[in-house]
Amino acid sequence: MSLPSNNAFSNFDLQMMQRAIDLARKGIYSTKPNPAVGCVITQQEKIIAEGWHHKAGEPHAERVALANAVESVKGATVYVTLEPCSHHGKTPPCADALVDSGVARVVIAMQDPNPLVAGNGIKRLEQAGIVVDSGILSEEAAALNKGFVSAMKSNRPFVRLKVANSLDGRTAMANGESQWITGSEARHQVHLMRAQHGAVVTGVGTVLADNPSLNVRLPETELVELGLTAEDCHPLRVVLDANLSTPLNAKMLSLNGRTLLMTSKETADQNLDLVEQFYQKGAEVIAVESDGDKLDIHSVLSYLVENEKVYDVMVEAGAIVAGAFIQADVVNELHVFAAPILMGDMAKPMFVLPGLGEMADKKVFAYQSVQTLGEDLYLVLTPKANQIKDV
Repeated sequence: MSLPSNNAFSNFDLQMMQRAIDLARKGIYSTKPNPAVGCVITQQEKIIAEGWHHKAGEPHAERVALANAVESVKGATVYVTLEPCSHHGKTPPCADALVDSGVARVVIAMQDPNPLVAGNGIKRLEQAGIVVDSGILSEEAAALNKGFVSAMKSNRPFVRLKVANSLDGRTAMANGESQWITGSEARHQVHLMRAQHGAVVTGVGTVLADNPSLNVRLPETELVELGLTAEDCHPLRVVLDANLSTPLNAKMLSLNGRTLLMTSKETADQNLDLVEQFYQKGAEVIAVESDGDKLDIHSVLSYLVENEKVYDVMVEAGAIVAGAFIQADVVNELHVFAAPILMGDMAKPMFVLPGLGEMADKKVFAYQSVQTLGEDLYLVLTPKANQIKDV
């Protein structure tokens, strides 16, 4: 738990900000590309209102809480996980709403990394005579919106690489068979991960071998609990396909949600008729930088963050593409679902990592969490410092 950098906060402040963080967590599936934000309003150390941001385009957490107040908020204290916005977007500025409401104090977990805000919300509140205290539980608040923070600070999405493997580090049999390595609990977690991400990236090799759906398949009741519908729960599907080898009858092209085929500029220019056929099938063909048959990973990520406002990217791919993301040093988190099985030395590996010939070349990760999901292990790891490069 991160503590404030000064002694201005009481135990009650800590409890209320923790409550605001818990409220914000309710929106982590439904607010993208907006950040998930929670808000609590108190009078005389009594909660009089709560709210969280439900979906992009709808009222922000502060306005929801103000609307939910059971008594006057004049002179109240507001706890919010992210600095109130000060600019006009799809909704009017929350800083103005707080000023107009007459609250006396605003406690903020973290400053908004969005350059359009970046301290301006705090300045607006202080100019109106409102006391502003910030920095309480800032690490916990930032952890709710890793993609948003990454995109705003470095113009790159937060990348999570997911792998399902056996104890001997294999992801598919030699003939390509891989269903199913892990159990139902692990597969359910993967669908939750997909629902939380703006895009899922795979390679054309996976499309040819598995004909995957790469959509979210959760019960409708669970989708409702997450603030999603059967129509809006699916991430953008992105296939890295330098030669446009994706079959026109690929399963994902007929499913709800969008599919992007990332290809080389040379391939797109030389296959205009095929590009048109993909568009007729509902896919979108995007040309990015490449080196021969290898698409430039940084170019792919730049396109997603700049053109699609995708701030959280999940990679579900075979050994070649998974290895390429690791070697590009863009993986922020490695999510490993390890099953208690052995598949043999002829089975396919987790990663293809050419060039790692000596121990000095190794890629080093640190464990962040380890838990069991049914009979499987679920590991979350992060690369050691200085192994992440900006797009």
